[in-house]
Amino acid sequence: MVSTLQDPALEQLGVNVIRGLAMDAPAKAGSGHSGTAMALAPLAHVLFTRIMRHDPTDPAWPDRDRFILSNGHASILLYSLLYLTGYGLTLDDLKAFRTVGSRTPGHPERRHTPGVEVTTGPLGQGFGDAVGMAVAERFVRDRFGPEVCDHYTFVICGDGCLEEGISHEAASLAGHLGLGRLIAVYDDNHITIDGPTELAYTDDVLGRFAAYGWDVDPIGEVANDLDRLEAALRRAMGVADRPSLIVLRSHIGWPAPDIVDTKEAHGTPLSAEEIHKTKEILGLPVDESFWVPDAVLDFYRRCVGRGEALRQAWQARFDSSDVDRAAWDAAWSGHALEGWASAIPRFEAGQQLATRRAINACINATAPAIPGLLVGAADLTENTGVALEGAERQSRQHPGGRQLHYGIREHGMGAAMTGMALHGGVLPVGGTFFTFSDYMRPAVRLAAMSGAHVIYSWTHDSIGVGEDGPTHEPVEHLASLRAMPGLAVVRPADANECAQAWRCAVEADGPVAMILSRQSIPVLAETAAVAAQGLPRGGYVLRAEPGPLELVLVGTGSEVHLCLEAADQLATQGHSARVVSLPCWEWFEAQDDEYRGSVLPGDVPTLSVEAGSSFGWDRYADASVAIDTYGASGPSAAVLAHFGFTVEHVVAAALELVGRSRR
Repeated sequence: MVSTLQDPALEQLGVNVIRGLAMDAPAKAGSGHSGTAMALAPLAHVLFTRIMRHDPTDPAWPDRDRFILSNGHASILLYSLLYLTGYGLTLDDLKAFRTVGSRTPGHPERRHTPGVEVTTGPLGQGFGDAVGMAVAERFVRDRFGPEVCDHYTFVICGDGCLEEGISHEAASLAGHLGLGRLIAVYDDNHITIDGPTELAYTDDVLGRFAAYGWDVDPIGEVANDLDRLEAALRRAMGVADRPSLIVLRSHIGWPAPDIVDTKEAHGTPLSAEEIHKTKEILGLPVDESFWVPDAVLDFYRRCVGRGEALRQAWQARFDSSDVDRAAWDAAWSGHALEGWASAIPRFEAGQQLATRRAINACINATAPAIPGLLVGAADLTENTGVALEGAERQSRQHPGGRQLHYGIREHGMGAAMTGMALHGGVLPVGGTFFTFSDYMRPAVRLAAMSGAHVIYSWTHDSIGVGEDGPTHEPVEHLASLRAMPGLAVVRPADANECAQAWRCAVEADGPVAMILSRQSIPVLAETAAVAAQGLPRGGYVLRAEPGPLELVLVGTGSEVHLCLEAADQLATQGHSARVVSLPCWEWFEAQDDEYRGSVLPGDVPTLSVEAGSSFGWDRYADASVAIDTYGASGPSAAVLAHFGFTVEHVVAAALELVGRSRR
C-alpha cells in the first residue's frame, strides 16, 4: 500500500481540523461525544490516508478494506473522515449532526450514510461484526482466489466494547479460527460514562486476548504519533495466523485543558469556553466553526484518485481472472444460482417429520447451488438442522469450510452472521434453540436495522419441547420477534411449507427467522398443492370451507394440523370452517387489503391456534387457543394436551366463539 504523499505540517493540521469538527458538530447539536473522536483523530487519519485500501467514489467496491467503529458513539470521527476523504458527505451534513433526516445520525447506520459498513452503537456489536467480516473475507478468498479478494478488516473498540459479554464470545471465536486479517485497535482511555474504568473494570486485557490466541501489541502512549501508529498497524497486517489487538493508551478529550481524562469528555459537548481554549492550543481559528481550509480538504481528497486507481487495478485483475462469474454474483448477492429452486425437495403427505429435519433436507439438497452458503450453530448443529453433509469444518486449516461451529456463543454468533452478510460473498445460516434467540436478540435487531441477509434456524419452537421444561419452552418469543421491524418471522406448518420458506429465505434481501419444530408433525396433503403459491404471501387459505363460511381457523407451525382436524370434526356437527395457514405475518401484511380480506374476512368469527403467547393475535382473531403462562416439563404430547392443544379443545373453543358471534 502506497501512502498519500506526506507533508508532516499539513497532516498535523488535518488531524487538528478533525478535532475541531469533533468539537463543533456536537456543540451545534447540543449532544454527542467529542472526547473519543478528539483523542482518536490521529489514528483515524492514519487509517484512512496511509493504511486502508478504499475508494470513496465506490463505497461498495468488493475488495476494499473494511473499517468498523465499534464504539459508535464517536460517530463524528467517522463522519469527519468520510466528508474529508470524499464519500459524498458535505460540511452541511456535519452541521446537521444528530438532527432528524440528516445523513449524520447519532450512531453510524449502514445503508444510511455512504462509507458506513455496519450499524454500531450498542457496544461490542461492531467488534462481533468485524469477526464475521474477517471470516467472510477469508472464505471468499479461499473460494475465488486472492487476486479478487485480498483485504483487511479494521475495527476500533473501547472499554465498553470489551466489557460487554459479546466481545468475549467473538474474540474467543476469532482466536480459535485464526483470523489473521482482523486488526482491532483498543482505545484504552480509562474513562466510561460513570467515571474511571477502575470503578468496575480491572481486567488484564492483554492477558485475556493472548489467552484467546490473539497477537497483542501494547503500543502505549503514542496516540498522537502518526508514524508509530502506522508502524503498529503495518506490523499487525503482517501477522497472518491470528487476529491482532493493538492496545493504544489515549487520553479522552485531548487537548481540551479542563476536561481531558474526565467523564465529562465522554458524552457531553464541550462548552463554548472550552472549545475556544482548545482551538487556541490546536492553532485553529477560535471564532470560526467547522473550519476546513482548502489545503486540508485537497490533501484528504487525494484518497479519491488513489482509491480509484486501486479499484480499477482490482477490476482489471477480476476481468482477466478465471472466476466463475455466475458463482461470484450469486455469492456476492447472498443468493443462489439461476434455477436453484428446482433442487428443493418435496415431501409426501402422511409422513411425520419435524420441520427442523425438513430444513436440513432443504439445505443439503440446495447447497451446491448456493455458492456463498456458510452454515453453523451454537453447539447444536444436528439439533437445529444445519448439518451440511460432507462439508469441511471452517477452521484455520480449512478457511473455505462451509460448516462453522460457533460453540456455545449465541450472542457472538448473531453479530458474526451480520458481519458476514454485510461483508458480501456469504449467506450465513445459523441455528440455536428458539428460546435462546434471546441471547442473539441485540444482534438480530441490528441485522434487521441493517437489512443484513441472514437466515436464522431457530428450532424447538414451543412447549412441544416437552421434558426440558419451561426454561427451554419459548412462549413470548414469537410475539416479541414479530414486533421487530425488518425481520421476517416464518413458522411453517409442515415440511412442504418449510421447503417453500427456505426458498423465500434464500431469495430474500433481509433477515429471515425460520421457527421450526422439535417434534415430528404430519406432512399435510394440502400444502403440497398450495404452499408454493401461498407461503410467499405470508398467509393463505389452506383448505376452503365446505359450505357457507361460518368460521375461520387460523394457525401457524405445528398447530395447523390441529386446525384441519378440528375443521373436520366441526363439519360433522354441521359447521363450515375455513382453515388458514399464516406462517409469516410480515409477508402477509405486505399484501394488499383485497388479498388479506379474501383470506381473513373481517366479518367472520376467527379463532387462532398457536402454541405461544396470544399477544398480537387480536389483529387477526376474535379468540385464541394460546399459552400465556410458562410451560411445563413432561412428554411433549402430554404438555401440549395439558395446555389445550388438542383437537377436542380447539373444537370446543370454536363452538364457543360461533355461539358468541350469534348472540
